[in-house]
Amino acid sequence: MHDERADTRRLAVTAAQSEDRLRGGAPDAPLISSWLHIGADGGVEGYTGKVEVGQNARTALAQAVAEELRVPMDVIQLIMADTDRTPFDAGTFGSQTTPIMSRRLRTVAAATRELLIERAASHWQVQPSTLTALNGCVLDSQSGQMISYGTLTQGEPLVLPYRQDTPLTPPQEWMVAGTSPPKVAGRAIVTGQRRYTPDLIRPGMWAGKGLRPRALGATLRSLDISAAQTLPDVHVVRDGAFIGVVAPDRARATEALAALHAEWEQTERVSAGDLFEYLRSHPAPPAEDPARAAALHEECGSVEQGRNAAAHALRRTYTHAYIAHAPLEPRAAVAEWTGDQLTVWTGTQRPFGVRGELAAAFNLPEGRVRVIVPDTGGAYGGKHTGEVAIEAARLARAAGRPVKLIWTREEEFTWAYARPAGLIDVESATLVDGTLVAWECHNYNSGAAGIRTPYAVPHQRIVFHPTHSPLRQGSYRALAATANHFARESHMDELAHHLGRDPLQFRLQNLQDERLRAVLEAAAEQFGWEHAQPGPGQGIGIAGGTEKGSYVATCVEVEVVPASGLLQIVRVVQAFECGAIVNPDGLRNQVEGAIIQGLGGALFEAVDFQDGQILTDRFSRYRVPRFADIPPIETVLLDRQDLPSAGAGETPIIGIAPAIGNAVFAASGVRLRALPLVPDGRVPGVAGGGT
Repeated sequence: MHDERADTRRLAVTAAQSEDRLRGGAPDAPLISSWLHIGADGGVEGYTGKVEVGQNARTALAQAVAEELRVPMDVIQLIMADTDRTPFDAGTFGSQTTPIMSRRLRTVAAATRELLIERAASHWQVQPSTLTALNGCVLDSQSGQMISYGTLTQGEPLVLPYRQDTPLTPPQEWMVAGTSPPKVAGRAIVTGQRRYTPDLIRPGMWAGKGLRPRALGATLRSLDISAAQTLPDVHVVRDGAFIGVVAPDRARATEALAALHAEWEQTERVSAGDLFEYLRSHPAPPAEDPARAAALHEECGSVEQGRNAAAHALRRTYTHAYIAHAPLEPRAAVAEWTGDQLTVWTGTQRPFGVRGELAAAFNLPEGRVRVIVPDTGGAYGGKHTGEVAIEAARLARAAGRPVKLIWTREEEFTWAYARPAGLIDVESATLVDGTLVAWECHNYNSGAAGIRTPYAVPHQRIVFHPTHSPLRQGSYRALAATANHFARESHMDELAHHLGRDPLQFRLQNLQDERLRAVLEAAAEQFGWEHAQPGPGQGIGIAGGTEKGSYVATCVEVEVVPASGLLQIVRVVQAFECGAIVNPDGLRNQVEGAIIQGLGGALFEAVDFQDGQILTDRFSRYRVPRFADIPPIETVLLDRQDLPSAGAGETPIIGIAPAIGNAVFAASGVRLRALPLVPDGRVPGVAGGGT
């Protein structure tokens, strides 16, 4: 039977959330009902604009609510990434879910718990200090009385402000947080019951396809649609610069797209072989990208003075290619118009940002656009933008029915943005005893994340130079921190060998950051660095770093086959510290997943392009890590319960590339300064490894 009271309550909650958004549209929505609802049956709904893209945020955020509200995990349902039901959120990126959203939900849950205790105290005419919350109830231990949260709320929305300074349970007293409960909805994932955007079906829905040129930067010169128009039940849509087709199913839409005859005119013709010279010589005009135009330029001390006092100096250049996100689930969207109201289901990390893009594209108030993000099959920074949502909405409007648009694998590899390529110049100087006295770093194009050195250097110059990029580029897991750590940690290794020092001890000598010291020492101890005795063709390497408030150190053992130059990763040990650990198994999965993803970019991933055409447009042409590539991985987690929890989605990826490069040098004497290190699996200059 339809529950009209439930509908009324939901409308009340939605109205309260909308009022919160109108007051500022920030994640600081001040009402409990914007974040939490307790039903009459004791069921709990939590609301967050964060998305689930495989990082297990749904479980970790449910733990946050369960911990402070004192309820079992299985009564919590998390409503995520629905612009009509959840408070505004800038997006799921930057490792912000744990330090910001988890803390926000903990605060709301703790404030709600205290509110319910006060209600129970008023009901029983006792002091709140005599009551405790336990298992979704308020308990009076003196009288033995107990009352459920559902009874106290009667299922009505708590349209009340919460205290943002409500004390939180310290990590030492955690009962739910700090543990590893079963993954929420884990059974649905492994049994195939989980529904992603490509699985969605709407009444009367048809399939759409978009027309693309063969090369980047090409513009349409002419279009003949006559052949496509002869096909039954096919609509050809031309909306501004966008051209697409709509048909009852994907097969017919594909046939219709192939029937379009388009001629294109191409302008820009940069190729991968010219990339790094191009980046150095093409600074970005300030108007091209205002967000990147304000170049980072930081100085302390006098680099020239440091060089003059130094006994040793070193200057090296490091490069890294564009790489693709290569998610299992390509971009997809389902769009449906109801009058002038638009609803889009799509996999994106920025539901509210995509809502804004849709509103701008169709000249609508944002209140008439709803974006819903089903759980999504991976993103890694690659699904910030809403192009597929806009395309689906254009097709749906023209066809007068819901339309599903799924990019092909070739479209995903060609038209999605890549991790920025870059060139990094590093110049350093040390005293006779190995003390760093000068450090200068110039990064061209890839970004400023992680560019500052964590080592103690009195004289520094750090500069990021935005440049024109021949390929579309954007966010990627850890942003530029991977590139900057590769350059810095490779350079630190080069300095250590130049000085005849042990790479670990050289780092520790120049380090004042105790958290970085702790992970370096923990990784080295687990690895057995001090007593390692690599044989011929074997080598060990180490790298460390910090980003997004967390710390990582990676030790790697490799073997380089002398006859062929083939590289094998024998073993990886990584120590990681991100403050108090919320979910140990989830964290371990994040660390190991980042290492595996990082192996691709370290060893062989690169977007190849010629005259503006992407050549690596499918998995058969774009190498990603395979099961055979994965070495034994040992993870050491440092649980710092004295520190706030930081995010762990990005930092674990930054140490693997430099650690491998350093180990390759130790094994072969060949210093690799370009990512990917071994595109064909062989170390250049070692027997059959080429040049």
